[in-house]
Amino acid sequence: MAVIDIGTNAIRMVVAQVLEEGRYEVLERYQRAVWLGQDTFRRGRIGAQCMRATVEVLRDYVRVLREYRIEKVRAVATSSLREAANADNVLDRIYLACGLNIEIISIAEEGRLTVAAVREAVGELSEVNQGHSLVADVGGGSTILTILDEGEIVNSVGVRFGSVRLLEMLSARSEPADRLSELFRQHIRMQAASVTRTLPLADCDTFVAVGGDVRFAAREAGRPTHSEDLLEVPKDRFEQLIEQCIRHSPEELCRRFNLTFAEAETLVPALLMYWELLARTQATRLLVAKVSMRDGVLAELARETTGSEDQSIREGILHAAYAMAARYCVDLEHARVSSEIAVRLFDYLQSDHGLQRRHRFLLQIAAILHEVGRFISPSAHHKHSYYVIANSEIFGLTPQETEIIAHIARYHRRSPPKPSHIEYTTLPRESRVVVNKLAAVLRVADALARGNIQSAEQVELGHDEDELFITIRGLSKVFLEKRSVALKSDMFEDVYGMKVRVE
Repeated sequence: MAVIDIGTNAIRMVVAQVLEEGRYEVLERYQRAVWLGQDTFRRGRIGAQCMRATVEVLRDYVRVLREYRIEKVRAVATSSLREAANADNVLDRIYLACGLNIEIISIAEEGRLTVAAVREAVGELSEVNQGHSLVADVGGGSTILTILDEGEIVNSVGVRFGSVRLLEMLSARSEPADRLSELFRQHIRMQAASVTRTLPLADCDTFVAVGGDVRFAAREAGRPTHSEDLLEVPKDRFEQLIEQCIRHSPEELCRRFNLTFAEAETLVPALLMYWELLARTQATRLLVAKVSMRDGVLAELARETTGSEDQSIREGILHAAYAMAARYCVDLEHARVSSEIAVRLFDYLQSDHGLQRRHRFLLQIAAILHEVGRFISPSAHHKHSYYVIANSEIFGLTPQETEIIAHIARYHRRSPPKPSHIEYTTLPRESRVVVNKLAAVLRVADALARGNIQSAEQVELGHDEDELFITIRGLSKVFLEKRSVALKSDMFEDVYGMKVRVE
């Protein structure tokens, strides 16, 4: 298998083979410098020269894939293409020239894959699996920050602020090294201050850093740990290295540390970003993981091949959904009961809807979030829920999955989908079918959770050809549940061809 990563200042590829139990072995790594981010962050679009260079590199990579007889390949692009106005043209040019389908991944997806790789590198390290930890990945176009509590993901944000973006924003490459580093510090402090309003950095006592620039710091000032994929850099030695680097121009850094110019130019702003984040935590050292987002993609491809699953990522997505629900003042008990009943209905109706396990998970997330719109207004809150969810980045979910969840929440009450609903009609046909089936289930689950049910274990299901029987145990009266279901089961009857009866 192989992973291709079209980044801000380089195009990289990793070739690996799958072993048993979802493990993999890297065979070769490739890297070619192409400054796509320079075009995107300066002009908002990829120029013809960069486009030609990208196609040429990918043609070479495709030849390697043929030599290895690759069976699975996933090609992804990050901020440089994510923000380019002509991204569709670039992707089409690549497909026609190389036959590669490039997937532009969101910041949330990038963060999820990076954290998955970090967790493999960290292993059973007690510092990361106890207390609060910050995982920081400073890239060329964006910085991804993830908080772990007792080893579990509790929050993750992506900031559109990276080393290449900072260089293009300042346009001050001709400034003396000391003046340029001071400009970097000022901008980085402002960005870090805004991050602290979102993430509790001060609570973190462990700092895990990911990225090529910080791996340089580990190489120059690091010490080994229990894991070959993890190095530690004491805080004082890291500060000394930064003070040494900021006195030199990129050309001097190339000669002094045997770096390419592309590596040297982004080194100082990236290291200053890591330092500013480290200084806002309680950590006394950096733990540098010698992994990247590409390792997370490889691990995912290996799990797909062997049929295994990363349960920790699922738990992280659930935690992120509940955190978002709490942020919008959702009744968390109602969200929990709704999601439990929805999943119970999904499992029972498996032969009727024919959907996959991932759809079950999307239904669970939609049930947790379906009332976030009440934060804006109780009136037409289902429409507000759609807007809030569709415009949020939920850790671990792709933009397409987030859009499906937003539509499921949109149709948990009132009108079912109509041709006049533009957002719905622009979905692919397969996604519209999924939304219909899952929204119909959520409506029934939400109606049942409006009553006195405290657990999905109280709900027993049965059905014949044209009727679904819902028996509620432990209640002497089910008037409220019957009335709620009668008002909200119309879409279920349309989709599944069954009336719903509560007993």
